[in-house]
Amino acid sequence: MARRFEYKVVQLREGLIGGKLSDSKLEKILNGEAADGWQLKAITGADVKGRVGPGGVDGLLVTFERPV
Repeated sequence: MARRFEYKVVQLREGLIGGKLSDSKLEKILNGEAADGWQLKAITGADVKGRVGPGGVDGLLVTFERPV
């Protein structure tokens, strides 16, 4: 029987990560998700849409995976 997985994508905008993303801030996010059983699958740089107004801001899409 094939293994099944579920995925979670977290958008990190500069405003949410305090401007520049530091190693310790990203590490805290990754460890928080790992505590819930999520394993890092990918980190992708992206323009992430803000809540107000058009356009996007620099950010990251962080993709996690865990077995179902």
